[in-house]
Amino acid sequence: MEQTVDTPMLTTPQGRHIAYHLTDGTGPAVVFLGGFASDMQGDKALRLEAWAKAQGRAFLRFDYSGHGESKGAFTDGCIGDWFEDAKAAIGMLAGKVVLVGSSMGGWISLLIAREMPERVAGIVTIAAAPDFTEDGMWPKFSQEQRDALETEGQIALPSEYGDPYIITNRLITDGRTRLVLRTPLDLPFPVRILQGTNDSSVATEVPLRLMDHATSPDMQLTLIDGADHRFSDETCLKVIVASLEDVLLAAG
Repeated sequence: MEQTVDTPMLTTPQGRHIAYHLTDGTGPAVVFLGGFASDMQGDKALRLEAWAKAQGRAFLRFDYSGHGESKGAFTDGCIGDWFEDAKAAIGMLAGKVVLVGSSMGGWISLLIAREMPERVAGIVTIAAAPDFTEDGMWPKFSQEQRDALETEGQIALPSEYGDPYIITNRLITDGRTRLVLRTPLDLPFPVRILQGTNDSSVATEVPLRLMDHATSPDMQLTLIDGADHRFSDETCLKVIVASLEDVLLAAG
């Protein structure tokens, strides 16, 4: 009979329990930060893990609380909680890390860089969605939806990836305290920003805004013609790996 191995769990300082997979290897460790309502079993995370094992590079993937194999309800969480989860996961690692942030994970990678730049050797963002609760969601809500958030605490939004997204009032209000595109954002390390031109969730102007807003000694934007928000076909996966290798080389 095949023996199953339980996924390791980390208890955060806030008492949340998050699932993770850690590959031992040389540093700086690569940390994959997933997207909103996604998990650590996606194509991007698994491709990077395979790459890391082949390279002998330390690699960490994890599920935010309420996501994937981690404990808790998705609707209980918010950007601040998931940011704290990411900090707790990074706290398991020694030395500097390179962050690979997908969609919401791109926002969280920027929050980490702002709070603890001394821990970050570089960043790769993939279809990054900084400030998406305020810039992407809130302006599109009808007055009826805004009222429902206030009175009922949540609304349901359709998703092209399956079940509707349940958006809570806490997600929106907490998001306003975590914005990164309104105040100076210094990224004192190599940054590679990846974006598809056919992304229906994050407009191309978002990475351009990030490029214009943030300061970095080495920041580059790569647009992939026709790529969508998943950014996970074979061409995109190769670009992600190449960009990560570029950041590691530039970081020394």
